[in-house]
Amino acid sequence: MSLSARQQLTATLCARYREAKRPAKQKILDEFVAATGYHRKYAISILKQDAHKQPSASVRHRARTYTAEVKDALVAVWRASNQLCSKRLVPFLPELLPALERHGHLSVSDETRTTLLGISPVTTDRLLGEFRRHGRCRRYGSTRPGSLLKHQIQVRTFADWDDLAPGFVEADLVAHCGTTAHGAFLNSLVLTDVSTGWTECLALLFRGQHNVIAALGEARELLPFPLLGLDTDNGGEFLNTELLRYCRTEKITFTRCRPYKKNDQCHVEQKNGAIVRRIIGYDRYEGVEACRALASVYGVLRLYNNFFQPSVKLVLKERKGSQVTKKYDKAQTPYQRVLASVEVGEIIKESLQSEYEQLDPVELLRQVEHTQNLLWQYAHRPATSVADNALAQIPIAIVDKVPQLQRRQLSCAETTNKVPYIKADSRHYRATKKERRKMLTPRYWRTRPDAFVAVWKQVEEQLERNSSVETKQLFQHLQRLHPGKFKDTQLRTLQRRVRAWREARSVACAGVLLPAHLLSTHEMAASESKVLT
Repeated sequence: MSLSARQQLTATLCARYREAKRPAKQKILDEFVAATGYHRKYAISILKQDAHKQPSASVRHRARTYTAEVKDALVAVWRASNQLCSKRLVPFLPELLPALERHGHLSVSDETRTTLLGISPVTTDRLLGEFRRHGRCRRYGSTRPGSLLKHQIQVRTFADWDDLAPGFVEADLVAHCGTTAHGAFLNSLVLTDVSTGWTECLALLFRGQHNVIAALGEARELLPFPLLGLDTDNGGEFLNTELLRYCRTEKITFTRCRPYKKNDQCHVEQKNGAIVRRIIGYDRYEGVEACRALASVYGVLRLYNNFFQPSVKLVLKERKGSQVTKKYDKAQTPYQRVLASVEVGEIIKESLQSEYEQLDPVELLRQVEHTQNLLWQYAHRPATSVADNALAQIPIAIVDKVPQLQRRQLSCAETTNKVPYIKADSRHYRATKKERRKMLTPRYWRTRPDAFVAVWKQVEEQLERNSSVETKQLFQHLQRLHPGKFKDTQLRTLQRRVRAWREARSVACAGVLLPAHLLSTHEMAASESKVLT
């Protein structure tokens, strides 16, 4: 019941209540409390009042502090900031508002500017409530453990970041695999500086240690400070001898987080969702052209994110019993934190300042949206039927002497046209106390003949036709064409050769990580017309 309806009901019953006897008063009071939900004592007090003393339903009007002009200016600034939350947007208004006025995107009066700079985060949420969009995020993980070098790489937890100097970064890979991790797909290498929050994203054609090392070399040229430390997860693309040797040669501190403890890498994990997943999404991307399109998005996004996207940092955390109190500093952009750092040289700061004065946040956001549209045309959508895939039309070779449960899986796979998954036999190693002999020279010879040397041209033709095809499907294709020649245990050998082929093919694309220049309005219009045609 609305307030006006309750007031009308009170005015109607108050006269009857005063004139009624005690049993009738009790009945009227029960009905009134049930209808309005008032407390019984409060209902008695208002029913005893005169009808002309009842409060009116009229609303008191007062002058608006935040006029329509202030609201329109706030919405314009909020959209130019890519819809920041109020606690990050309000501290950044003194920096963002002059930038928009400098490039001619906003013109407000002195009174509106004063009101806008004095607005609170709560009022900002109230004024922007009707413009906000809400969505759900999905999560997919593709990290595979690399356990060979864990004893050589030191563990660093979330509480061990005492050396907060610019240059110690957290690294992680984000897989653009869609809803399945089969086959080859693009990955994004995300590097986040712990001290300043400066973030660099680089596109990788294939997931591998060589591509990660090549991307680190490109990222060192983009960072405004030298790379001093690298903290990664326990994936095999990071924990390998090549990256460990690279870090030791370049004198980079190499650490790792604890397995299954994402909070140890909280800085980069937050950027995975706030930057990569928010801008790129969860679609599947494959191929060189999609890699170039993804790199062009990151080329513009790095400027917009590092210069015009503020964030807050935790400065104090206290626990009193079961209550935890957290205090955060003022929201600042990575660019502002770099300027405030005493470890960064003045020459670098002057270079960043000159670059910042030339950047237009609205134009950068427009180019981010434009490169997003160019990228989304390469989004891979799964086939509606298995017949759309040429390799999926190949009948599955039934392997002899498989357990009854696996045969049942194979029979079900034949009826549903799906590739079955047969678990390989577990490997058993002998326990010996002898130390392994260390090789003085790299190994270049083979201990057994190459089983795929005669059919490798056929495999390359299939890979050239579809570089993202799953290796298991290629192996089943070879088993069908050459019955009895390839055993199931040779699948791992083919997987290694296909991975080496993909890494060699991605060398030409490893340097294409960022565009050479920002697009002009004419170039964006030309590319949009090309996409439409």
